[in-house]
Amino acid sequence: MLFTSLLFYSYAMVAQLNYAVSAIPKQLLVKAGAIVRLDETDIRINGLSDVSRTEKYAITILNESAADEAEMAFYYDKTEHIKSVKAIIYNEFGFPVSKIAEKDFVDRSRINDFSLYEDNRVKYFNPAIKSYPYTLEYEIEYKTRQTLLLPRWTPVRSESVAVEKSHLKVTYPADFELRHQETNFPGAVVAGTENSAKTLQWELNNFAAIRAEPYSPPYEKVIPMVKLAPLNFAYNNLKGSFSNWLEYGKWMSESLLKGRDLVSDQTRQAVIELTANASSEKEKAKLVYQFVQNKTRYISVQIGIGGYRPFPASDVDQFGYGDCKGLVNYTRSLLKIAGVESYYCVVNAGSVKRDMDSNFASLNQGNHIILCLPFKNDTTWLECTDKFAPFGFLGDFTDDRIVLACTPDGGKLLRTPKMTTQENAQIRVSEFNVDASGAATGKIITKFSGSQYDNHDLLFNEPKDEQLKKVAELYPQLSFQASALDYTKIKEGKPLTIETLSFSSSNYGTINDQKLHVPLNKINLFQSAPKEVRNRQNAVYINRSFYDEDLTTFNLPEGYKALASTEKKLIEKPFGKYTVEVNYSGNKIVYKRTMQMNEGTYKPEIYEELVDFYQQIMEFDNSTIALSK
Repeated sequence: MLFTSLLFYSYAMVAQLNYAVSAIPKQLLVKAGAIVRLDETDIRINGLSDVSRTEKYAITILNESAADEAEMAFYYDKTEHIKSVKAIIYNEFGFPVSKIAEKDFVDRSRINDFSLYEDNRVKYFNPAIKSYPYTLEYEIEYKTRQTLLLPRWTPVRSESVAVEKSHLKVTYPADFELRHQETNFPGAVVAGTENSAKTLQWELNNFAAIRAEPYSPPYEKVIPMVKLAPLNFAYNNLKGSFSNWLEYGKWMSESLLKGRDLVSDQTRQAVIELTANASSEKEKAKLVYQFVQNKTRYISVQIGIGGYRPFPASDVDQFGYGDCKGLVNYTRSLLKIAGVESYYCVVNAGSVKRDMDSNFASLNQGNHIILCLPFKNDTTWLECTDKFAPFGFLGDFTDDRIVLACTPDGGKLLRTPKMTTQENAQIRVSEFNVDASGAATGKIITKFSGSQYDNHDLLFNEPKDEQLKKVAELYPQLSFQASALDYTKIKEGKPLTIETLSFSSSNYGTINDQKLHVPLNKINLFQSAPKEVRNRQNAVYINRSFYDEDLTTFNLPEGYKALASTEKKLIEKPFGKYTVEVNYSGNKIVYKRTMQMNEGTYKPEIYEELVDFYQQIMEFDNSTIALSK
């Protein structure tokens, strides 16, 4: 046993680099919680259906703030499998202290709770080490039976992690054409040959940690990245070729969508009858959309090429469910029966706006599918996975970003609609009756629109008694008991949600020094300002504009008056505006608050103003009026 341990120790000492913490260049320790000591990725393309990839990775975890960086999670499926994986832990002096074999990894399904089925799996291991610093080194080898989807190279994987050395090498046959694109990469690709093959290599050395700073641009806007995509590819038995978005759209239409638009004769006839008396294509589309919403539900399907190809419309028609691809393809098929043209569109969805890269076509840029109806002078977009979404409304999941539309002429890059600041609104009118003990009853009417349309949708489809129980969670600063709650959805034109809430609160105000203290704002209270950051490096990024307006009337108890006069406050900056106005009249107080944020990218120096802006808002939002008898 001792002899085996010594052999392992000797082999590790010979094979590994100097992982002693003392060997880390001092400039890399600034702002870093971890240091990537070595990151070597070797991709070898042997043929259209034969790719091998090896990764050797070593990272020194300096302190607990970077503990998550030591978690190892390796994903695979039936197309890409793991041939081998092993890891070694080193102490701060660079000596090996433990070895992790493949059998030590947890191997489990990666299926999501909203998926019908997936073939994705993960091998996972998290070192249970609390003594810092230490170094984790692992080696993993993959074997892949496709060239359609090649991994991106992102040598900087996290904020607050510096990189000592990272290297990517791609080897491929001389007759294989490989496209590549560098983003935020400080160096240059090195092209060469190796025997009869071509090689491309990238290297990043001594890259300082990117500091985690609030309100920074999306991570992919600032980190170095290399994208890879083949001209010709294969995925199992599926082959294709594209070098731009036009060709990509043609390939999608011909290889993934063609022949998958058939439905039953019964459904075909139902669509024809449903739309027979419609006066326009748009009215037909609205009827079909409602038909799909009533008939189907969303469920994810991620199996091999099924992660990119929709299930046949006939399957969705028969079973009544599908993922985003299947539901869009099904809706598109029914619209075709009704004589309405529509485009299957790939989008990078999420609350943060992300565009398809107009200069580089590749499969792995989108994560969702939506539908475009190219009506003349009135292009309309549909979200087909939501049973309750208004016709023609996308919301903040897919708005204002470049998407790929698969048209009869090939792929076209289009931009989804942008919602204005005033459309992204929350307008609230309230009336509170406050008694001498500080108790209050009140009514709050709120209108949500644009990106805020679904702010309180988590309650919308709940039973009435559940709504009354849970509505307090939406107003955490207001301790109250709901007596009535109603939601109204206006889906025509600009969609609008109206929430009407009646409540009682036994402790809205407080008695102190024989005065009644009444908070002016307990329903839209800004509670936390971003932390101050010295010598900020990143630009200030505000992802989305919005506008909030609160108008509250307080009816005071008889015989009480406010110990204050009319107040007005205004804060106006390039990125936002905040106003407060308090008026006193007899036994009434009228409080009006507005807050507007303007999306955009601003210079780093403006961050101090942003912090001050929010700190002042916090102060004004926590204002209390003292009433004397």
